[in-house]
Amino acid sequence: MIRLENITWAPPGKGRAPILDGVSFEIPSASYAVLMGRTGSGKTTLLEILCGLRAPSSGTVWIDDREVTSFPPGERGIGYVPQDGALFPTLTVREQIGFGLRMRGVPAAEIEPRVLEAAKGVGVSALLDRLPPGLSGGERQRVALARALVVKPSVLLLDEPLASVDEETQDDLMELLQRTQREHHITVLHVTHSRREAEGLGEMHFRLEEGRVFAKPALR
Repeated sequence: MIRLENITWAPPGKGRAPILDGVSFEIPSASYAVLMGRTGSGKTTLLEILCGLRAPSSGTVWIDDREVTSFPPGERGIGYVPQDGALFPTLTVREQIGFGLRMRGVPAAEIEPRVLEAAKGVGVSALLDRLPPGLSGGERQRVALARALVVKPSVLLLDEPLASVDEETQDDLMELLQRTQREHHITVLHVTHSRREAEGLGEMHFRLEEGRVFAKPALR
């Protein structure tokens, strides 16, 4: 479950207008929600507040009935796939996927089997010793998804995860995202500009306009 209550965020500087202004909405557990909005409307800022990379000016963040507004990212139970995957250029795929586990202090003996399981789940087992510069756009997104899932989150945040791949690869990744959400019973918030993605994936639909989030009827 994701719940935001009266979230406000304004850029630093006296008198700056808020990007987010009293945002409140809720996504039930194990639902797939899509958030749309214009470029610069604050969608990425909202995801960063949810996962703890940015503090709100005011308001509270709830994940699975826990108020986590002041929690560090690693304690929120969230997996995050930022725009373009944001892979580390000098780490192999194996190291990328295991990164979050190492940061959480998971024993080394547990990391390898969990990395192998996550890699198999998204179809990148053959790429474990590769570096990001040798990967296609779709492969990079699969690796970023595995890195987010390996920590076994209850919530998954996706920031334009299909924007940098061709339409055929988008179809494959959409199928992967749907299957992943069902198999893991994860609550998903997927940010996109694409109506096609929203129609194909979302059970719930929201739009961010003028600093507020509005629920929309199903696009189908």
